[in-house]
Amino acid sequence: MSTLSPIHHPLRNRIILLIACLYCVLTVQAWEREAIWPKGKMPDAQPHQIAAMTDEAGQKDFRPDKHRTAYLEWFDAPAADVRKDGCMILISGGSYECCCDVNLIRMWRETFTKLGFQCVNFVYRTPRPQGLPIYQTAWEDGQRAVRMVRSEARKRGFDPEKIGVISMSAGSHLALLLATSSQTPAYAPVDKLDTVPCHINWALVNAPAYVTTDGATGTPAIRQGYGLDVQLSDVFKFDAKTCPVSLHHGGNDPYSPNGSTLIYREFRRHHVPAELHLYPGKGHGAFGLERGIEFMTQMGYMGPVAPEEDIMQRYASDEARREKTTEDLWPEGKMPDAQAEQCKPYLEWHFPKELKTKAIQIIYSGGSYMGNNPDGFEVTPARRYLNEQGMTVVTMKYRTPRPRGLAKHTTAWQDLQRAVRIVRSKAESLGLDPNQIGIMGSSAGGHLTLMGVTSSLHQSYLPIDDIDKQPCNVQWGIGIYPAYALTDGASDPNTEGGNPDSAVLVPEFSFDLKTSPMLFIHGDADGYASMGSVKTWEKMRSMGIQSELHTLALRPHCFQRTASPGTGSYTWLDRIGEFLKYIIK
Repeated sequence: MSTLSPIHHPLRNRIILLIACLYCVLTVQAWEREAIWPKGKMPDAQPHQIAAMTDEAGQKDFRPDKHRTAYLEWFDAPAADVRKDGCMILISGGSYECCCDVNLIRMWRETFTKLGFQCVNFVYRTPRPQGLPIYQTAWEDGQRAVRMVRSEARKRGFDPEKIGVISMSAGSHLALLLATSSQTPAYAPVDKLDTVPCHINWALVNAPAYVTTDGATGTPAIRQGYGLDVQLSDVFKFDAKTCPVSLHHGGNDPYSPNGSTLIYREFRRHHVPAELHLYPGKGHGAFGLERGIEFMTQMGYMGPVAPEEDIMQRYASDEARREKTTEDLWPEGKMPDAQAEQCKPYLEWHFPKELKTKAIQIIYSGGSYMGNNPDGFEVTPARRYLNEQGMTVVTMKYRTPRPRGLAKHTTAWQDLQRAVRIVRSKAESLGLDPNQIGIMGSSAGGHLTLMGVTSSLHQSYLPIDDIDKQPCNVQWGIGIYPAYALTDGASDPNTEGGNPDSAVLVPEFSFDLKTSPMLFIHGDADGYASMGSVKTWEKMRSMGIQSELHTLALRPHCFQRTASPGTGSYTWLDRIGEFLKYIIK
């Protein structure tokens, strides 16, 4: 064995030099932590608070006194060939008691870095401050963090007006404060950095907690967000710098999804584009990241929005259909309230080449109850899509134009009840399930779907034969931008966007004991307001019915007719496929 000292041993020297070089490389590439407050200047400092993610705070050698100051953790810059010129601030939840979403932060970092965004983890002070609102010190940290991110934009290679946030739970409450209330100072200025604006440019908000007044003090929503005296918390100011948001919430979240519907309503009242995504049966969690990315794509945060494509060209083939048959809805001379000016109603059965489910989907179009087209863009692409999924589809032509001397929907409603009964009566003989029938309509057809879903125990005509002994309830409904759902737009586009509390659901929806779950998809900029879908969703939830809802920022009526790849208006049929997988037993 050599007797040379280790510091003189040539091989060991080379190894030590290599380790030193490797350490330098790793140090350069390591994620950079940056305290957001100057020493001694952090407002409302409290000795029990720390700033650390739970994985670090849980280590045996963790020293709280070295982790008192909120910080930013800058991750590696995105590759130059995918860079989007924007930054995503990642905000963990944890009840304002800790920053616990370690895995979410990791997933968001990986996702948005690959998409070309500079990512930075914002770690704020927890647990809750004493003698102050539960969010106060986190809000102070948040405004300071955004100022620091904006101040370093040029150095780090992104646009200071392309700063987005993604968040969870208490972190989403904080994100909403940043999104809606940047013009309200959370703290007194401490240095020159506090002259930098602290607004953000967009937010993806998952499961925001403490949003309704029955949970604003830091508990799950005590009354599930319901009650005449339960309102949106007044901490959100909705000032002139309020930015677009995409809200995501589980329908069974104890931190009530009604908080997200109330927030969405307020965004609409302030004419700020927003999306709302509500997931049936889901609890407290982050869902639908893909929808958030589609929102960012539609808003242009991912770069220029691609040219729109015609849906009829995208779904141009009946290749997945095995057979089509046609039949009349009514026997000769038996049609109720027959009027000569109206078209003849009928059904068409579209059988898939490969049957993968015994469930049946009935589809029909809109047209203001003045006309309807079972072969147009509101029906044919969905029918072809579902045939491709192995599902039998029935399309319906219902009577239009509007009947004289009757409510606008009366004869169409009669046709729909008859259609459901015919389909149910024939299902078993065709190898299908008579107890797995759904209905789908767009615009006026969406209103008709709401009639079929909520009012099947309400007789629309006298029985004429044995078919009418069949029940006409359905197991699900799909409403695509349903019109005429609210009293401020009962016959025309909504006069005030459906946003006022005085705009309530129209009385023809009975919400009887056979009311079934629904999927709603609606353009946020639709004149036939998306609030019709939202308020129906709220009503169904109050009845214990879990429905799904997606609104699409910037999108008008007939959002799907032409749409840009990568947006929710382009992928909307997949929402139907996912909903059916959830709903079909």
